[in-house]
Amino acid sequence: MSNMSVNVAGVEWKNPVTVASGTFGSGAEYSEFVDLNRLGAVTTKGVANKPWEGNPTPRVAEVYGGMLNAVGLQNPGIELFCKRDIPFLKQFDTRIVVNVCGHSLDEYLDVVKRLADEPIDMMEINISCPNVKEGGIAFGTDPKGVETITSEIKKYAKQPVIMKLSPNVTSIAEIARAAEAGGADAVSLINTITGMKIDINRRNFVLANKTGGMSGPAVHPVAVRMVYETAHAVNIPIIGMGGITNAADAIEMILAGATAVSVGTANFVNPKTTEQIVDGIAEYMDRYGVKDISELVGAVDR
Repeated sequence: MSNMSVNVAGVEWKNPVTVASGTFGSGAEYSEFVDLNRLGAVTTKGVANKPWEGNPTPRVAEVYGGMLNAVGLQNPGIELFCKRDIPFLKQFDTRIVVNVCGHSLDEYLDVVKRLADEPIDMMEINISCPNVKEGGIAFGTDPKGVETITSEIKKYAKQPVIMKLSPNVTSIAEIARAAEAGGADAVSLINTITGMKIDINRRNFVLANKTGGMSGPAVHPVAVRMVYETAHAVNIPIIGMGGITNAADAIEMILAGATAVSVGTANFVNPKTTEQIVDGIAEYMDRYGVKDISELVGAVDR
């Protein structure tokens, strides 16, 4: 049998497959269709220090090769999350990665401190949130800002910290290096690409927010390129995501340098995608005589 377990910043996952934040809730709804015990980790929807209502509707739209969303990180807040979602996930043999969001550094730190003594395995910090103190610009678009928020979070985090990087930057490698300099234990990428759709009959924006984050198969080549560039820029593990719909997409990410992969939009099309990807990676390893999945990480250059 091939070894599919991976080590992500000191945390052992049984296999390299998790789900992208915001596409899987905290697993409760999907557990009716997916055996959560089969996943390497469950990554939760973003949680803030207090409940967020999110953006006005309509906030989801289908586009060529994917979808746009402007949900606005709607979530129930950290207190309900700790009371309801963590105990639910603890029933399963999977790692728990909690995605954290905020509008200011203090809001991030409130959640990080609250999670410090909770039985979770890792935190993923969504730095694509709008920084209200800086006029709404995302935290993750400025290298100095990325290094600062990472270093501040690391002062209080008791679990390994994954910084989730935005693709809406000039150089993903520069942003990744800033996260590593700030003490990040790992990075995940890519978050969604900013896009827009206009209804030509109504002559109006399809999304109430005008713009939204594009995800799905169309962004996959961009994500692979950014994972590859990041793998050559940092020495910390990478969780690759962006348009993964099958095992071949996931393996491509791993060959580019990702230690683990995250499945997002595909969950909406086929809830069993993650399980099928786990099986597909195992079949690929058997077919090519790969004994340990670590042999595939970054192997495109070997």
